[in-house]
Amino acid sequence: MKPFSYLRTALALGPISVSRAIRYKLGLKIGLNPAKRLTGQFKNSTPYFLAPQQACHSLTPPTQWKNTGIAFGHISFPITDTPPDWHLNLLNGQAGANSSLLWWKISDFDPSVGDIKGVWELSRFDWAIAFAQQASSGDSAALLRLNNWIKDWSEKNPPYRGSNWKCGQEASIRVMHLAMAALILRQAKLPSTSLLDLIYHHLRRIVPTITYAIAQDNNHGTSEAAALFIGGSWLRANGYPDATRWDRLGRKWLENRARKLIEKDGSFSQYSLNYHRVMLDTYSMAEIWRRSLGLPSFSKNLHSRLSAACAWLHTLTVSSNGDGPNLGANDGARLFPITDSDYRDFRPSVYIASALFGSQLPLAFSGQTEDPLAWVGTSPPSSCCTSPSPSPSKLLKDGGYAVLRLGRAMALLRFPRFRFRPSHADALHVDFWIGKDNLLRDGGTYSYNTDDESLTYFPGIASHNSIQFDSREQMPRISRFLFGEWLKTNYLSAIEKNEREVAFEAGYKDWRGAIHRRKISLNDDRLQIKDSISNFKHKAVLRWRLDPSRNWTIIHNAVSDGQHRLQITCAYPIKRFQLVQGWESRYYGKKEPVPVLEVEVDQACEITTDYFWTTDVS
Repeated sequence: MKPFSYLRTALALGPISVSRAIRYKLGLKIGLNPAKRLTGQFKNSTPYFLAPQQACHSLTPPTQWKNTGIAFGHISFPITDTPPDWHLNLLNGQAGANSSLLWWKISDFDPSVGDIKGVWELSRFDWAIAFAQQASSGDSAALLRLNNWIKDWSEKNPPYRGSNWKCGQEASIRVMHLAMAALILRQAKLPSTSLLDLIYHHLRRIVPTITYAIAQDNNHGTSEAAALFIGGSWLRANGYPDATRWDRLGRKWLENRARKLIEKDGSFSQYSLNYHRVMLDTYSMAEIWRRSLGLPSFSKNLHSRLSAACAWLHTLTVSSNGDGPNLGANDGARLFPITDSDYRDFRPSVYIASALFGSQLPLAFSGQTEDPLAWVGTSPPSSCCTSPSPSPSKLLKDGGYAVLRLGRAMALLRFPRFRFRPSHADALHVDFWIGKDNLLRDGGTYSYNTDDESLTYFPGIASHNSIQFDSREQMPRISRFLFGEWLKTNYLSAIEKNEREVAFEAGYKDWRGAIHRRKISLNDDRLQIKDSISNFKHKAVLRWRLDPSRNWTIIHNAVSDGQHRLQITCAYPIKRFQLVQGWESRYYGKKEPVPVLEVEVDQACEITTDYFWTTDVS
């Protein structure tokens, strides 16, 4: 890349955000940041949580974390009387994450540890919510386990030392989960001294690095702001001298992040379905806490942006099973695991946020028989409910999404509208669903710290249903988490619909001059995609990532499983028409093979893809 490309990327990131990041890293390097001088010791003088005064038998605690623990939605392990190894990497089974080094001396990408997220996972305290639910239902063993696990974690992770203090967001997630556990056990207003001390040390870790989190313009800022608001207001109510400042700082940044990072159409800065849920769950927990302690309301603007964000996630969620497109970066986070549902079920988060920030969805939409808000003592509004049926077709142009719906079919076209840094090269990707079946699919993320081939493949164009020009990426990669030369849409239509068809069209010109314009049309038995491509040098490869549960075979210029058929038409000769093996990752740290149709041409042309289905699917 040329120097001007780096400059354009820096300007796109924003001078304020870039300067915040530089100031933080420089301050840490030369010792000016107070985070390097943090010291402390936990008191552990009393149990963190007491037995509930009256067991709640009206709610059924989730089965997850009863006898078996779950990590990243797919890694299970038995729960015993012995707490887990807090420094074991669950993704690769390796031990040895250093627990004695000061956090700022530990690398994010230490090859001896592997993906550090595998170490962090259990230290997010997801289990604290489940154990609190079990304890509130009269399970004394769960209360004992809850206290023992927290005590053991505190002993094995002394303040500000070791991998589990490395990230301010990870500390923030622990604060939020401990606060929700306190609400479930009805002990938020009379917390133990040990619990308050634990929260206090976490906020001391978060405060000095909050500006760096804000500089990322992503969920690091929302998470850390929420922890400061929740923890700060908690400590303030119990007489801690610094807490008022932390409370105000958290509220300030929650308001600021909602205003800056959530578009008016509800799109979030990270262009990711799962990170959108992380953000939404964060604000839901902050609002639940605010109501529970009777704190002043957030602004009307915050409520408006969160209502739009909730509607955005509802639009992309499949109502029958709660799944949705594997869109954008995905780190395996399920931030508010208060229901007994799969990691990929987004319905509980939509329901909770809808009840808190918008008009309440019917309980049936959440996939639960009980109201999850009842666990934290919050009642949803009595206003009339919205329909649990799928949202209609929508153009969410602030974030770059066109969602077409007709009957039980849904097609998503992703187009480049990058006000914030893109994490995936997915311009003009198409995701296609009929009911709960994902027929044309996104590759996902897999891991943030793995082999170079996977780090290139999953965020890259080859992991998406789009076109790759001249064997290069849609945007040049600058670093692990940063692309340069952000794409811009140069053509955008409105959504056109009638009784039989709904259609949409968008296009872009990339940094090397290649042009791609795509029109999708959805009717009762066919999805049609027309790709007009030009200005490339040698070749263009169209990829369709197919449903791996079907037995696809090539028949002339089509692939079929006997019921579904994907057919390619082009006025010019097709140089290659081949089924190859690709990969997809629906759960973080797990990848599985997926069939990919590759269609290669060597000249400007229009390629038409018709996806036909002839039988009903689930």
